[in-house]
Amino acid sequence: MAKAPDDRLALALPLLRAVRATLIVIAVILTGAALWWLSRILEPFVLAVFLLICIDGLARAIRRHAKVLPDWSALPIGIAVILVIFGLSIWMTVDNAADFAAEGPAYTARINTLLDGFAHQAGLKVTPTVSSLIGEINPARYAGLLASALSHFAEATVFTLIYLGFLLASRRGFAAKFGQLYPVAAERREAALIFERVRRGVESYVWVQTVVGVIITAASAVLMLATGLSHIPFWCAIIFLSNYIPAIGAAIGVLFPAAFGLFELDGIWRALVLVVGLEAVHFLVSHVVQPRMQGRSLNLDPVVILLALAFWGALWGVAGAFLSTPLAVMAMAILAEFPGTRPLAVLLSADGKPYADLEEAAA
Repeated sequence: MAKAPDDRLALALPLLRAVRATLIVIAVILTGAALWWLSRILEPFVLAVFLLICIDGLARAIRRHAKVLPDWSALPIGIAVILVIFGLSIWMTVDNAADFAAEGPAYTARINTLLDGFAHQAGLKVTPTVSSLIGEINPARYAGLLASALSHFAEATVFTLIYLGFLLASRRGFAAKFGQLYPVAAERREAALIFERVRRGVESYVWVQTVVGVIITAASAVLMLATGLSHIPFWCAIIFLSNYIPAIGAAIGVLFPAAFGLFELDGIWRALVLVVGLEAVHFLVSHVVQPRMQGRSLNLDPVVILLALAFWGALWGVAGAFLSTPLAVMAMAILAEFPGTRPLAVLLSADGKPYADLEEAAA
């Protein structure tokens, strides 16, 4: 007896679900491979888009709060702020690198003293020195990697600024293109809501990380000044910029001046006070202040933030780590819009409602 159509459909549904799941996995793998292969092109472009959103948000904030300034000046001021930050970062890195190189002999002597004390405490027969350790590491093996990393950084910086210039020049025509892409009013309104959610999520993330970074940097500067550490502006810049890497950035950023303090400060106690103080500041701000400020602004599951950091960091390195959370916000907003991918957006969200704010805005 032949099976009824409903029975055949019921038997075929599990197979269809398995095929769809397999296609999704294959699509994710192929997308990841394409992102890795095209990283030299996509990495600076995505960074430029991120900077464009930051500039646009800064320009709107200037128009809203600085009423005395003409509206046309908001965008140039926003661009100038971003370029000044870029320029200061590069200048401080080069200037302090020269200072560190000039003070190298003093640091070497201090490290040798510490190694000698450690060798006596551990009962070692042969006391290691900086020269012997460097010989063991054989830095010549890593010279090529360092040169390649510096070349990639310079290339990415130049292309990011070029892309940013072209994006700024083409933003005037975006409204006309948007209208042609979505001629139906309902579709245009829905696309505008998705873009608004991505924009709000990125701006909220940047704002929270900036305020948290300022708090951590200010408290760290007080500690470094009290313990007598040198190059405080440089270490403050490192701590502040590393804060934009989610979850682990600030914790790693405060380790650099703490480790440097072990080599520079006289006496182990001041160095220990600096290490413990910097880590305590990071822990308190990251676990007390930041969650209260962040609230539901991102609505991303903490595990997703960590996975996004690992995924984009593996694909695009440091730039991917900086962009991991904004890209996760963007992915959740897009996935939530289509019925077939909405379950993925629910998994990415913190409360299981990745599109609740869109529905409220639409209502």
